[in-house]
Amino acid sequence: MKVTLKMPRLSMNMEEGTVVGWRKQVGESFNKGEPLYDIETEKVTSEFEAPCDGILLQILADNEANVTVGGDVCVIDKTD
Repeated sequence: MKVTLKMPRLSMNMEEGTVVGWRKQVGESFNKGEPLYDIETEKVTSEFEAPCDGILLQILADNEANVTVGGDVCVIDKTD
């Protein structure tokens, strides 16, 4: 099932985050809990962990892209 992952809210005041690096490339599979990409906010850089097993189908936010909370980041094929 295709699912679009959104920019998470990492703190109460967070309005946007910057994607600073992808850990997986299009076509690669991943397991729940594996880091997919890194997010930088005003205060910290964090890993975004996969919410399920799947395959990365499409990257919607390139490196250094600023994405508002709830904005589209990538499309995955959920396999679990």
